[in-house]
Amino acid sequence: MVLEITPTEKQYEAWQLLGDNTTSFLLFGGGAGGGKSFLGCQWLIAQCLGYKNVRYLMARKELKQLKATTLNTFFKICSEYNIKRDIHYNYNAQSGVISFLQTGSEIVLMDLVKKPSDPMFQDLGSLELTGAFIDEAGEIDSLAFDILKSRIGRQNNQANGIMPKILMTCNPIKNWLYYSFFKPNREGTLIEGYKFLQALVTDNNKVDEDYINQLRSITDKVTRQRLLLGDWEYSDDSSQLITYDSIIDSFNNHFVKNGTRYIVADIARFGKDKTVIGVWSGFILEKVVVLRKSSITDTAEKIRELQGVWFIPTSQVLVDEDGVGGGVKDILKCKGFVNNSTAAKGEQYINLKSQCYYRMAERMNKAEYWLKCTDTQIKEHIIEELEQVKQKSVDSDGKKAIISKDLVKDILGRSPDYSDMIAYREYFELFATKKIF
Repeated sequence: MVLEITPTEKQYEAWQLLGDNTTSFLLFGGGAGGGKSFLGCQWLIAQCLGYKNVRYLMARKELKQLKATTLNTFFKICSEYNIKRDIHYNYNAQSGVISFLQTGSEIVLMDLVKKPSDPMFQDLGSLELTGAFIDEAGEIDSLAFDILKSRIGRQNNQANGIMPKILMTCNPIKNWLYYSFFKPNREGTLIEGYKFLQALVTDNNKVDEDYINQLRSITDKVTRQRLLLGDWEYSDDSSQLITYDSIIDSFNNHFVKNGTRYIVADIARFGKDKTVIGVWSGFILEKVVVLRKSSITDTAEKIRELQGVWFIPTSQVLVDEDGVGGGVKDILKCKGFVNNSTAAKGEQYINLKSQCYYRMAERMNKAEYWLKCTDTQIKEHIIEELEQVKQKSVDSDGKKAIISKDLVKDILGRSPDYSDMIAYREYFELFATKKIF
């Protein structure tokens, strides 16, 4: 059985990418009403009708949402093309498997929510898939995508001459999809095998005009910009602690005065391969040094070298002592920063780290930081990390907190080492000692 489809122009472009020999991971969408779910379900149906004994994943963050939305689209397409249940396919609601009777191929339904019982998505480890379709991929963690990449290409790909592929759909969201697909696509730096194709409601000639008018009538400015216009840059997150303008200004605040010099270092830990060291004069970040996969002795030696160049005594050196950073602290006999230690001065923060981040955000919004950074990539990383400095819902005691480092890692696809180093500069203001000279 062959599907005779009539795609929109953008869907046709997507079909070309899904059928080529170079695209491994396609992100399609970036706006509401672009025919995203329709494309994904059509692709799975076409693959399962056209090839024998293949197995594809249909996934979304929540299984309940998957069944209420994406699966419903699947059934509509089957009805439109006269693909009948119990004749062409069976659907086992209990097991979440759609079986195609003529080809022996399957579509497996699964959620990709990060469970406390399975934070590393080990449940995916038993899957052997030909390919996968993730609807509304902006809802899932980047780790789920990374694990899933290792599970495709394992079910009759070679026998059928099928290249392993993952198709994802999304609306604009500034998380790992932005940093892995949208931004590199705009800058021409997409990783080989990655492709991004934007499709808006105005690209879909099959959508009702009433639906377009509904999008136009959305009163919330941010939502309208995202869903109607596909604006990935538009952000008005009320939980964000530092304004975007203040972040950009911090690289050009030449009027900030010099002051006491400090060294602050976020030390690599437990498999993390990057140490970030900052040299400060007051609230001027004079120099950033990045060490990759260095030993604790090499890190300590580099900090000592910077002390000698900038004339900074050990009492004005601070390292993040969580993990192997404790070893660097012991070698240098310097101050140590413990993330989960109690906030200073009895202030109502959940821990010292949140307290420093809030203080840093307040000071940066007042244009009291100058980040003298000339390295373009480091500057971009700092901007991205500072944009993720956000308030977490207050706890039962009403103490202020920032969102977790693990959540920021999920959003950015990397650890926020630069923003940690910048925020820890506030330690010296919280624990200031009187200078004799």
